[in-house]
Amino acid sequence: MSKKKSGFGKFLLGGAIGAGLGILFAPKKGSETRKELKQKFDELIARAKEIDIEEVKVNIENKIDEIKAELEDLDKEKVLKIAKKKAKDIEKKSQELLDYAIAKGTPVLEKAASSVKEKAIEVTKQVLTKLEKN
Repeated sequence: MSKKKSGFGKFLLGGAIGAGLGILFAPKKGSETRKELKQKFDELIARAKEIDIEEVKVNIENKIDEIKAELEDLDKEKVLKIAKKKAKDIEKKSQELLDYAIAKGTPVLEKAASSVKEKAIEVTKQVLTKLEKN
């Protein structure tokens, strides 16, 4: 935790230096500039004392975990949506194959096409069931 505190301390120091330089280069009297600089340092120190570093760390970790979980859900939803669309496409193409076999009036082709359609539907249902469980 000391690394994080020192990193945060460097951040505050950088902010203080930046504010100080801004005030020093402003076109004012030296006494006014020093007074404003002191006020800015006092404000910065007061704000720094209000910050609970542990709380900030915990909140950031929680938000990162929430974002990761959302991304995982998004991926599952996308995959499931795509798989459902593909399943419908496969069922449609299987039906087209069966309709073609029926139209050609050949019982052997009709029986084979029907078997293909049934098996395709069975396989796609199994895949969708697995995806929905995960």
